[in-house]
Amino acid sequence: MSEYYKNLTSLIRYELSDLVADVVCENDEVTVIVTKEKLLEVCTLLRDSASFACEQLIDVCGVDYLEYQDGTWSHPRFASVYHLLSIKNNHRIRVKTYLDEDSLIVDSVIGIWSCANWFEREAFDLYGILYDGHPDLRRILTDYGFVGHPFRKDFPLIGNVEMRYDEVKKRVVYEPVSIDARITQPKVIRDDHRYIDRLEEQE
Repeated sequence: MSEYYKNLTSLIRYELSDLVADVVCENDEVTVIVTKEKLLEVCTLLRDSASFACEQLIDVCGVDYLEYQDGTWSHPRFASVYHLLSIKNNHRIRVKTYLDEDSLIVDSVIGIWSCANWFEREAFDLYGILYDGHPDLRRILTDYGFVGHPFRKDFPLIGNVEMRYDEVKKRVVYEPVSIDARITQPKVIRDDHRYIDRLEEQE
């Protein structure tokens, strides 16, 4: 960890000690973990404080930790992650808030950074995270009639429905998926050094 990010991590812990759940710095990447109740207050301070001056929101994304729960994972399944940039101080800060699957809603940060509009729509579309206070929370990447949220780990690889243009009805129609769910293992024998010894043994 560089001295700069070590000091930045300590400064966040000192100035936001009552507001954050944890501050982690790995590979010179600072991650501030907050509860969803404190999210807006922390984001506002990170933007307005001269010590941090994160005037720009680079991205908002969702994360699904479904498979982490098989190990030593103790946090909720989902997270909403905010990537902040300070042009003045030349540093980046990541803010993360965990969300329970049965309460997948968090306050919108549009009032702090207006560019969050499309970012939050994307996280809603792909993960189903609801951003309270968003002025136009609708799908942005998938079709309006799309079923489910495709970046969730439990979303079926073949999808839920198929879409095609019907010549008779002269419109797009949705139908059940016609792809059979199966595991394919291609059996290819390559004539190279990895297989020659085995092939000679079989002969």
